Amino acid sequence: MHDGESGEPPVTDDRRRTRHRDGQGRRTEGMDPERLRYFTQSAEGSPHTRHRRRRTGPDSADPAGRRPVPPPVPPAEQARPVAGSPRPRATPVRIPPGQTPTPPPVAPRPAPPQPDTDATMARPPAPERPAPESPAPEPPVSEPPVRRSRDDGFRSAPVAYEPAGYEQDRYADESYDDSRYGPPVETARQVHDPAPAAPASGRGVDEPDDWWAGVDDTESEPQTRRAPRRTRSRGRRRAVLALAIVFMLALITGVGYYGVRATGLLESRKDYTNAAGAGDVVVDIPDNSTLADFGRILVDADVVGSVRAFVDAAGGQPMSGGLYKMRTQIPATTAVEMLTDDGAEHRVGRVVIPPGLQLDSKTGIDGKVTPGIFQLIENATSFSVNGQQEGVTVADLEKAAAQATPEELGVPEWARQNVAAMTGDHRRIEGLIAPTTWERVEPDHTATQILQEMISKSGAMFEQWGLLDRNNSGLEPYETLIAASIVEREVRHVEDAPKVARVIRNRLDRDQLLQMDSTQNYTADITNIDVHGEAYKNDNEWNTYRYKGLPPTPIAAVGVPALEAMLDPAPGGWLYFVTVDTAGTTLFANTFEDHKRNREVACRNKLVATGCSQ
Repeated sequence: MHDGESGEPPVTDDRRRTRHRDGQGRRTEGMDPERLRYFTQSAEGSPHTRHRRRRTGPDSADPAGRRPVPPPVPPAEQARPVAGSPRPRATPVRIPPGQTPTPPPVAPRPAPPQPDTDATMARPPAPERPAPESPAPEPPVSEPPVRRSRDDGFRSAPVAYEPAGYEQDRYADESYDDSRYGPPVETARQVHDPAPAAPASGRGVDEPDDWWAGVDDTESEPQTRRAPRRTRSRGRRRAVLALAIVFMLALITGVGYYGVRATGLLESRKDYTNAAGAGDVVVDIPDNSTLADFGRILVDADVVGSVRAFVDAAGGQPMSGGLYKMRTQIPATTAVEMLTDDGAEHRVGRVVIPPGLQLDSKTGIDGKVTPGIFQLIENATSFSVNGQQEGVTVADLEKAAAQATPEELGVPEWARQNVAAMTGDHRRIEGLIAPTTWERVEPDHTATQILQEMISKSGAMFEQWGLLDRNNSGLEPYETLIAASIVEREVRHVEDAPKVARVIRNRLDRDQLLQMDSTQNYTADITNIDVHGEAYKNDNEWNTYRYKGLPPTPIAAVGVPALEAMLDPAPGGWLYFVTVDTAGTTLFANTFEDHKRNREVACRNKLVATGCSQ
C-alpha cells in the first residue's frame, strides 16, 4: 500500500525528522530514560523507526497531537489463543474409507485497484512503498523438544493467518481422539508474526514440532513401559523352565543311580577265601533288616568282602536280626552259615523262655536237667571275644535278684510290696519275667540292668494281657499271677486250664488246703509228678500240702492261656482233679469219693503208685 492510499498524508522527510524531536523542535539527546526505552537511534544521529514499538496508552500520541495510524490489518487476521483458552482447530470431518479428503475452499482475495491507463501514461508511476515484511525468524536453538501443557499460562501474541490449501501432514490436536472418524486433519496456516513475543512465564514459544513430539512421546510411553514387563516375564518363564529342567535331570540321575545301585551293577563282588577268619567280632543286625542291610553291616564290620557276594551267597534265605558273634574276613558262604545256624553257637543275647519255666534249673526223676531262666541268660550273654570274657553268670543274676531294690529291678507297682518283703531271696522275682523270646539281651550290661529290662517289659505285657482291667478271679493282681502260675504247672491241655482255675478258686473260698503237687515240687531237688512220702511233709511256704492259701510267689513263668483262665475261671463246683495218663488226660470231681475213683484210673495206667487200692 502506498503512502496516501490509506487516507493519511504521506510521510515526508520533515515528518520523519520531527518524530524524534520534542515539542520545541529540539533533538532528543536529552530525552528522559522512559522515552529512551522505546526509541533507538543510529550511530550517525539520524532517527529511524526500525525498532520502534508503539504504545497503546494515552501518552503514545506524537508531538503534533495526532494519533498514530495503526498498521493495516489483513482481513483474515485472527488472534492466537492465550493460555487457558481452547486452541483453534479445524472441524473434524468423517472421511469414508477409500475416499480422498477434499481440501477446504480458499476465500478469494480482492484484486488491487487498477490505475487509469491514461493517467499512468501521463505521469510516471509513483514508487511503490514496499510492504512491511516480517523480520526473518531467528534460527531455532538446538534444544530437546519439550512437551508443554496447554494450560501452562503461556500467552502468545495474536497471529494472523489465512486459510491455505488442504495438506495431509496436518492433523487435529491431541484432544481429538474419536476413533469413529478418519485421521484428524487441520488446514494449513500461514503465520505472519513479525516477532514472537516473550511469554509472561519466560518460556520460549511452542513450535508445532514440539507439540507433535510431545504427542508422539505420550503415545510411545505405553509401549516403552510394556516392553520391560514382557522382557521380565519372558525372563522369569525361562528361569522357571531352566530350574524345572535342572530338577528333572537331577531327579532322573538320582533315580537312575539308586536303581543301578540296587541292582548291584556298580557294586564290587569281592570275597574272602579263609573260612577260619582273622578274629572275633560281635555285629548287631536290626530287626526287619533286608539281605542288603545284612551285607552292608557285615562289610562295615569287615566280616565279608562285599555286599554283592553276601547277597549272592544268601540266596534269599530268611534271617533274623539280633546280636551275632562272628569271625572277620570270612567267605560270604561261611557268614551265611553262621547267621542261619539254629543253635546258639553264634547267636548272642537271644533268650527263649517257654511258659512254666522257673528261675532255677530243675532235675527231673529221669535225671534230665531243665535249665532255668538264669542259666539261659548266662548262656546267651557269656562268650569270649578275642580272649576277653563277656556277659553275666547265674551267680551274678541271683545276687542282683536278691539284693537290688524293687525299683532297681523294674518291679511293677502292683508287686513291689510282696517283692520287698522277701529281700535276700532271689526267688522273690519268680514269675515276673514273662515267657517270650528275648531277641537282644545286651552282653555288656550288668545283671541288674538285664533283670530290670526284662522285668519292666514283662510287667507291661501282663497289663496288656488283662491282669489289671479284666480280672474276674476275685484276687489281687499279684495273687492272680501266683494262682495262674499253679495252673501253668498243673495243666497239660489248654482246655483244662479254666477248670483247674475254678478248683483253686473254690478251695480258697472254702479255706481248704490247695494240695497241689506243683507247689511241692517247686522247692524239691528232683521234681516228680507222683508226690509221696516225706515230700508231703516238706516244711516250706510253697508246700500247699502243709500251708493254706497261695504260696508267697509264683512258681513259674505264666503264659497267656493260664493267665486268661485264672482271670475268668470256668463255672463249676469242682474241688478235685487228677491226670490219669501220659497223654495228660485230666478228670475232675466235686467229691472226694469221685476223686478216689478217678485216681484208680491213674493207678491202672501206671502213672501213679501212691494211694492205689492194688
